[in-house]
Amino acid sequence: MSANYNALPAHLPAPVDDGAADHLTGLALPDLALPATDGRAVALARLPGRWVIYLYPMTGQPGVPLPESWDEIPGARGCTPQSCAFRDHHAELRELGAGVYGLSSQTSDYQRELRERLHLPFEILSDAALALKAALKLPTFSTAGMELYKRLTLIAHDGRIEKVFYPIFPSDRNAGDVLAWLRQR
Repeated sequence: MSANYNALPAHLPAPVDDGAADHLTGLALPDLALPATDGRAVALARLPGRWVIYLYPMTGQPGVPLPESWDEIPGARGCTPQSCAFRDHHAELRELGAGVYGLSSQTSDYQRELRERLHLPFEILSDAALALKAALKLPTFSTAGMELYKRLTLIAHDGRIEKVFYPIFPSDRNAGDVLAWLRQR
């Protein structure tokens, strides 16, 4: 397994569309308040305007090994390149009227390291209890004793999901795909 979290290794297995996100378009975001890396609680259902919320399994930290066989899990690898792509396109997303949040089941303390290391201009939300999964029936997978979100991106407008990207592969193209969709609006 490659220790370079900033690049995607060649020959990663692509996830298949298992239909686990087909029901999401048109649903209202649940009335949940999730902790953000800046210490605030973000009420998803009350987000005004358009928001891109990209869900990812987990981020690696330099010097800390990823779970065994991580690169063999379809769609698991690529959280850092995906976050960097949203960082690099953040100004364009804002120009198109969209805010951005990342979201994983990791704690805010863990996510804060990522946000600082990658200089992300947006907050990451923590859903350690998988409350969003329960409310929206979101797809997850289990490895190394952890239940993690499958990678997907929601675009919500005034608290209602208007677009879902799932499955996402490769992860570093997701921000560009989101931009293309927003430009067509």
